[in-house]
Amino acid sequence: MSIGDPTLISPAARDALQTWLDGLGALEGAASNTLTAYRGDVSEFLAFMSLHFGGPQGLGALSRITTADMRAWMASARASGTGARSLARKLSAVKKFYGWLAKREGFEPTAVLSTRAPKFQKKLPRPLDKDAARAMIDTVELQSLKDWVAARDVAVVTLLYGCGLRISEALGLMGNDAPLPATLRITGKGGKERVVPVLPAARQAVDRYLQLCPHPQERDQPLFRGVRGGALHARMIQGVVADARRQLGLPASATPHAMRHSFATHLLEAGGDLRAIQELLGHASLSTTQAYTAVDTAHLMDVYTRAHPKA
Repeated sequence: MSIGDPTLISPAARDALQTWLDGLGALEGAASNTLTAYRGDVSEFLAFMSLHFGGPQGLGALSRITTADMRAWMASARASGTGARSLARKLSAVKKFYGWLAKREGFEPTAVLSTRAPKFQKKLPRPLDKDAARAMIDTVELQSLKDWVAARDVAVVTLLYGCGLRISEALGLMGNDAPLPATLRITGKGGKERVVPVLPAARQAVDRYLQLCPHPQERDQPLFRGVRGGALHARMIQGVVADARRQLGLPASATPHAMRHSFATHLLEAGGDLRAIQELLGHASLSTTQAYTAVDTAHLMDVYTRAHPKA
């Protein structure tokens, strides 16, 4: 048997996992991608423990997992090629599940919750500079022979850079959101709402797409359409940006999400307030937003040197 064998997980453990995931989706508004990742990570852990103990384990056995058992799981994951960052993510999912399960079943989850994640070097966001961001939008327009598709792709990427939207948020806009107003109310991760200003360039890009799009715009249908009229998938925009990136000679880090990073960084460079940028990005924690300040330390130090009265 291998860890991928679903029969390794006992019915009780499988039901508990599903109940936890259902709660995350219904009560906390967790995104479907997040739930899929949690399911995979926790299922792998439960399957390993079944192999480790010699057979599928009920909830009683799971409540007795020790620190040594946790170390065995982590060692096995590393031996199979799981990197430190990925293992830290898996451990985080397992801890969240066990915290919930311990409350429901009334056991002490210290052995699991006290397990330390492996150390890894956190990668800072790698935004594009202003010229590269503009060039990216211009080059995206050249990737399709169909004018309406080119206009669509430009509109999406302009929303990422001009409004700091996640790609899922841009593609989640509906027909009744058009024409775009001066501000948009966006529902982001965890159901968190925020209001973002829409630059004239972004409104114009969307208007041009709507003028050229051959598919009728319906209020209850996605704003951005695929070639056949269905909802536009993120992988299509990712592919278009990858093609433009290669033409411009930009690094692999120049992704759709990098346009959102660029939005934040360029606001900081222009003197934007970190707390205000946190609200625009929809970050739950200021510490997440603070990561953007590290990408252009030289610029910030230059501003400090020129502006500080003691400099």
